[in-house]
Amino acid sequence: QVQLVESGGGLVQAGGSLRLSCAHSGSIFSRADMGWYRQAPGKQRELVARISCDGTANYADSVQGRFTIIRNGPRTVTLQLSSLQSQATAVYYCNLRIASADLWGQGTQVTVSA
Repeated sequence: QVQLVESGGGLVQAGGSLRLSCAHSGSIFSRADMGWYRQAPGKQRELVARISCDGTANYADSVQGRFTIIRNGPRTVTLQLSSLQSQATAVYYCNLRIASADLWGQGTQVTVSA
């Protein structure tokens, strides 16, 4: 089974920046459709950003212009977060789409302080 590992979460002041990374172990599935989602306490999981096999990036309206998703390698993507506000506090999950299957990491916590 393919494994996904997120890293880079932590505590950051409002207005600050953070970088999240995700790497998966599926050597066959290079340049796959991958994305980042987040879930805050008491709320539903929501899309943050995705990057397709051809490199096209898509963002939620709430993060457009402030977050950037980048493919660093055939099995690695990075999410750059800037101008962080308290509403960005959530667990961020990496997603890998292989055919009809969605694979998820265990998440990394991002906390924005006042």
